Amino acid sequence: MNRSLASTLSAVATAAGLCATGAQAAPISDATTSIFGPRVYVFDPTMPAGDISSTATSIFTKMESNQFGQERYALLFKPGTYNNVNFNVGFYTHVAGLGQSPDDVQINGGVNVNSQWMPNANATCNFWRTLENFAVTPSTGVTRIAVSQAAPLRRLHVKGELHLFDFDSSWNAGWASGGFLADSLVDKIVVPASQQQWLSRNSKWASWNNAVWNMVFVGSVNTPSGATFPEPPYTVVDRTPIIREKPYPYFSNGQYYVFVPALQTNTQGISWASGPTPGQSLPISQFYIARPETDTAATLNSALTQGKHLLFTPGVYKLNDALRVKNANTIVLGLGVPSLVATTGQPTITVADVDGVKIGGLILEAGPINSASLLEVGPSGSSASHSTNPTFLYDLTVRTGGSFAGRNDVGIKINSHNVVADQLWLWRADHGEGAAWTTNPTKNGLVVNGRDVTIYGLFNEHHNEYQTVWNANGGRVYFYQSEIPYDVPNQASWKNGTVNGYASYKVASNVTTHEAWGLGVYSFFRDAPVKLENAIEVPNTSGVKLHHMTTIWLNGTAGSEITHIVNGLGGRVYGNTPADAMRQTYNEYAGTGTPPASDTQAPSTPANLSATASSSSQINLTWSASSDNVGVTGYDVYRGGAQVGSAGSTTYSDTGLSASTAYSYTVRARDAAGNTSGASNTASATTQAGSTNPGAEFTTGATNVSSTQAQLWFKASGFTANYVILHYSTPGIGQQNLNATYNSGTGRWEYTVSGLSSGTVLTYSFTYNKSGAQYDTATYTWTKP
Repeated sequence: MNRSLASTLSAVATAAGLCATGAQAAPISDATTSIFGPRVYVFDPTMPAGDISSTATSIFTKMESNQFGQERYALLFKPGTYNNVNFNVGFYTHVAGLGQSPDDVQINGGVNVNSQWMPNANATCNFWRTLENFAVTPSTGVTRIAVSQAAPLRRLHVKGELHLFDFDSSWNAGWASGGFLADSLVDKIVVPASQQQWLSRNSKWASWNNAVWNMVFVGSVNTPSGATFPEPPYTVVDRTPIIREKPYPYFSNGQYYVFVPALQTNTQGISWASGPTPGQSLPISQFYIARPETDTAATLNSALTQGKHLLFTPGVYKLNDALRVKNANTIVLGLGVPSLVATTGQPTITVADVDGVKIGGLILEAGPINSASLLEVGPSGSSASHSTNPTFLYDLTVRTGGSFAGRNDVGIKINSHNVVADQLWLWRADHGEGAAWTTNPTKNGLVVNGRDVTIYGLFNEHHNEYQTVWNANGGRVYFYQSEIPYDVPNQASWKNGTVNGYASYKVASNVTTHEAWGLGVYSFFRDAPVKLENAIEVPNTSGVKLHHMTTIWLNGTAGSEITHIVNGLGGRVYGNTPADAMRQTYNEYAGTGTPPASDTQAPSTPANLSATASSSSQINLTWSASSDNVGVTGYDVYRGGAQVGSAGSTTYSDTGLSASTAYSYTVRARDAAGNTSGASNTASATTQAGSTNPGAEFTTGATNVSSTQAQLWFKASGFTANYVILHYSTPGIGQQNLNATYNSGTGRWEYTVSGLSSGTVLTYSFTYNKSGAQYDTATYTWTKP
């Protein structure tokens, strides 16, 4: 969505005090001479501010659009004050303070993430970067962090406003699809603007501005008051039930340490509000410092066997064997967003059924040989209790495809009990190298077999079957974001028995206790008119509770849809207009238990069925509600005697029909026991006449505008288009779907694409509306001169 938003600017913050007098200035060349190697820059407050800014900016220039590159960097700041330091943060860049508390590192100037490399300041591909453990006083009054998945913000003190989006050249808010904020303080307002969804845990701000689809707050302070989901779509959980903040490196008295925060329960607000975060310090000597140019699975496993923790420096590590974590309390931590690649079909990491393991800050990638899983926490059959010292997973991406074609069955498999995860993204690539239905297959992102597993921030997308499978009791999820696969080739390829598709969020029928808050499931069936019966499937038992669910039709082939939100309940999403065709919500689901076997009474027969053709391809149905002795759970819709869909309410829209064709319908009601009513009266309607030759009623084209821009246009002939939607893509960037603007001077619907270079191939098509019916053009290509 493009939503204009006037920027709210605060007064420029007063600069912090000068560095201690008498300190000898360190040259910027010293930044890469630490024990962490040449891709870790350790800045000192005595280094010239201009040199720090130019060094960081040169890295940003290299990494701004380097979405699937091999380079990785960490920018670390020793304790002190840094005046007039300004830079942006690009891909695979980790910016962190080396103080024990965020305010030990004061950056006066700006640390920002923009999205100008994408057309229209679109931040939906701003992944894989980390900002943590420093304070920033923005010289403009605003810190701008326009990010999407896998870009965690931790232990920040923003001494101004925080904006979670970027503006395009026309001051429209570009799309964004984040995000995660934890253990952070914002002195002024947080403005999400166009951010589609966001999780904030144990944080505090002066005020929160707005929401779009799904904003979740857990254990945070000054959350929106009086929020009533779905308008606005806020979910507020007062306390965080269990957390250990992510371990982090720090520097003191000439030595490096890793600080391990203490386990805490029932918390609210930041961990450093009244002093340093409670916990313990470990000397860096207890860590094996891994380097990608020299280390192998064998050297890393040798270090683990010797009782060492692992600290990965930036880079890509190709592993011919799993890293085997066997000792309790082992820490495996990444600097600079390093990647571990499984090259021989093994997992990247396996963890024994032991207490207190901590793994964070890594990308785990599938290789060309299929892996059964990429991270296995506990072997199959794990049974030990870890309630007093759980294993924690922080800021992990599991990636299949994108950089190269890869394949695996499951991303993360959790077999141990009491595991806690804090921000996971399990991503089967929808764009990039090897992104195709059979080229980068993966069945499930996450499978949970352990009891009492808790996850804050579960992002899980595009896998070929269920995205999430939960097989054990006591599970809790706070915030869920999931796009189901874009590239399903046809419905026959994506059926679970006789059911259309695989639910994104699946809780197994044997589970009796499970709870989740703030779940969003989105569809973009790009390649075929595919339907998904339920976004969420859970057992109908009293211990299963879901709070605040959303489904969104982002875009897709005409006739595609998510039919229900949960267990046959909730309306369907199937188009961009009207508003309820794009977005449906369901407030609360609480299982009631299986109806007694004695319930043999069928619902009453639906009455007053009527059918109305709304276009050349759609007929809308309405009817009067049925009644039942226990309760009606849904309605089945039949066209010509064959079932074509289901509804949770007394309306249904049948799409994908042929023009000028008569159709007849009946409806039957059903209850939870499976009893079905008699058929309703028959209602018939004939679809409206469609265009006999759509290709002859318009012209399209691409016009070179400048060295970096092109204009794509659509011109109707003999009719007035009510709207026109442009779909375009370039190599390395997934399909963009944007509203074209009508130019009365040219009589065309136009859109200007930016960020192009000579030789770039644009692939594009249009969707247009004529007399209430929607049509798609062919797909065209154009190469920029």
